[in-house]
Amino acid sequence: MYLDLFQLNALPFRLSPDPAFLYLSPQHAAVAEQLQAALQHTAGILVLTGETGAGKTIVIERFLADLPPRVVVARLNQTQVTALGFLQGLLVQFGFAPFSMNRAQMLATIDAFLLEQRSADRSVLLIIDEAQHLGQEVLEEIGRLAQLHGPDARRSLCIVLAGQPPLADLLEAPALAAVAAEVCGRLQLTALPAVEAAAYIQHRLDVAGANGHALFDASALELVQRYAGGMPRLVNTLCDTALMNAYEQHLECVGADQVQAAIDSLHWVEYAARIPPRHRPAPAAPVAPQLPQSSLDAPVGYLQVSLEGRVVAALALRCGRVLIGRTSENDLQIDSTFVSRHHCQISVSPGSAIIEDLNSTNGLLLKGERVRRHTLADGDIVIIGQHSLTYQAVPAEDPSP
Repeated sequence: MYLDLFQLNALPFRLSPDPAFLYLSPQHAAVAEQLQAALQHTAGILVLTGETGAGKTIVIERFLADLPPRVVVARLNQTQVTALGFLQGLLVQFGFAPFSMNRAQMLATIDAFLLEQRSADRSVLLIIDEAQHLGQEVLEEIGRLAQLHGPDARRSLCIVLAGQPPLADLLEAPALAAVAAEVCGRLQLTALPAVEAAAYIQHRLDVAGANGHALFDASALELVQRYAGGMPRLVNTLCDTALMNAYEQHLECVGADQVQAAIDSLHWVEYAARIPPRHRPAPAAPVAPQLPQSSLDAPVGYLQVSLEGRVVAALALRCGRVLIGRTSENDLQIDSTFVSRHHCQISVSPGSAIIEDLNSTNGLLLKGERVRRHTLADGDIVIIGQHSLTYQAVPAEDPSP
């Protein structure tokens, strides 16, 4: 790993959201303030939208990390559910076993729980991630929950819907007018402009221990902006890969050559060529086909982690680099004495995922043989200590009409 070469004490560009690394750009600071205000006033539904990787999750994680104990938090990530499944998931978050309850019983239990929390001077916050996948019936249930009031006429529940931009369009549907009426605020996170993107990179480096030392020169920063477009998750992926390239060349600073090598290995096109169509004007003349943004966001495959035949974790593999190891600073943590601190990495690009040993103690075993580097195929099972990693590839879409 490159930590020693660059004198860092943590990985600065991990894809997993770590609140300690949050860069409060003006728009991220505004989101944090609005979250706090919505909770303080129990103001109904707050809608937060942004493209994948814009920073929705990390700003929410930072907000949650700073909450006092008197706030009860429920967080739902599985949104492709029925209305009853949603209510069951919510009650599970509140500590109930609702699976023998009917809808009326579940609603009564939720109402009683919220009143109990209000009587104890506790606030209740519901955060729903990937809310763009919610069905109409589920959104209608959310609208009804937002209308619940205590004896003092104050709302009982603060709700945050976080999702991709289609969420905003979804709430404009005439059938959901009653739900939209409960929305107290709409926030959107967009890509960072060049100056803020450079500050974002330096901020993450400083949190990781750079102490103001610039590890990316001006030409490197310009190239990162051109290809990552100021989208934090893409910036992380590109900068991390570029640092690895510099490390392999024993360079103490990242230049344009190292960033370009990272771009080539990731098979990226310039950000402007893959902005979602709704944000881009139609071209004046025909252009060559480019890799769409959705292809970079869509999973290339899935990794299932098992121990003694029992699934203990699962991870969607998207373009970028996924670190696997024993400590929490990895993107996928496997807490086992048989797993090294940074055991291996998976480099993911459109259509392929390559697993590589990072000089671990016990290595990677595939079909009983130790491997250093391997391009994963559908169904491959890689053994790490006592754990097995099963790879499931996502079939490529048929390009034919």
